[in-house]
Amino acid sequence: MNEALLRSLTPSVLGILVRRGADFAAAEDAVQDALVEAVRVWQADRPRDPKAWLVTVAWRKFLDATRSDAARRRREDLVTEEPVPGPTAGVDDTLQLYFLCAHPSLTPSSAVALTLRAVGGLTTRQIAQAYLVPEATMAQRISRAKRTVSGVRFDQPGDVATVLRVLYLVFNEGYSGDVDLAAEAIRLTRQLAAVIDHPEVAGLLALMLLHHARRATRTAPDGSLVPLAEQDRGRWDTASIAEGVGILQAALARDRLGEFQAQAAIAALHADAPAAEETDWVQIVEWYDELARLTDSPVVRLNRAVAVGEADGPRAGLAALEELNDSLPRYAAVAAYLHERDGDLGTAARLYAEAARKAPNLAERDYLTRQASRLNTGGRG
Repeated sequence: MNEALLRSLTPSVLGILVRRGADFAAAEDAVQDALVEAVRVWQADRPRDPKAWLVTVAWRKFLDATRSDAARRRREDLVTEEPVPGPTAGVDDTLQLYFLCAHPSLTPSSAVALTLRAVGGLTTRQIAQAYLVPEATMAQRISRAKRTVSGVRFDQPGDVATVLRVLYLVFNEGYSGDVDLAAEAIRLTRQLAAVIDHPEVAGLLALMLLHHARRATRTAPDGSLVPLAEQDRGRWDTASIAEGVGILQAALARDRLGEFQAQAAIAALHADAPAAEETDWVQIVEWYDELARLTDSPVVRLNRAVAVGEADGPRAGLAALEELNDSLPRYAAVAAYLHERDGDLGTAARLYAEAARKAPNLAERDYLTRQASRLNTGGRG
């Protein structure tokens, strides 16, 4: 079963059902039911036109789920419009669906969660991790969002800021390697940049390109994590870096700074350094100060502590770290790194082991475990 194929077809199938009159929540349920049916059936007999098959099955699931008398009368009209088997039009509804999910009746956080689940293909667990909340909390948030938009006609698209947030989170999930969505997020952001002249749209596209340029070097052939300082910079995609820097410079020149432009500026400074030791950490700290002012995010302040440790020494970084809550994800990993640089190897080893136990994915856990083992055996690397 090709999970990537099913994920790629989901937005288009969902868009067809919405255009044919299904409210979004019911359409999303019907598509999910069709995907489950595909997993069951396709291994033995995959259809010649997977998209047409999904549209047909999802539409029937939607009709079967419509039970009230009023809905039944409407269903009699819709039956005549049921798509027939065969090739379907290659319309890309994905970006439109992103805007529809950002409906004014939803809070921004609920709109983002719903879009990531229904259109982005992320699991509730992955979305909860991105928002730093328990999975049960996120499941309730998504359920409430679906109830809110149930029966709503999507004639009032949501705002750009919410769509940008969704695209950013989809890209980050794809970039982590758990689900390969990074290229799709870049494609959609390019589409958005082509129709909306906004510096933050350009800033997000620049940020994605600059991060994606390093993707081939983020893991070793055995799948293990390679830290930024140890990556082979000769393998970075220089064309993507040049494009990202150019887009960023044009956006910054408009003097309407936003968080995505600030993040892209940090990524550009990393990309501009020929070697790790030549990184302009002082300027990176300054950009983190801007980013913290814009977002007031504890995760931004955690990353800033690392930059301060590089610019002003590990003790300055540890002092910045003390201002933060030690329950933050990756707090222990940052503390371990700064303690190691300060020469406190015993504390660093203990913190690396603690960070490994809390790691959100296998690659990060293995890397942190190796760091703890290296220090416990007296190694430096």
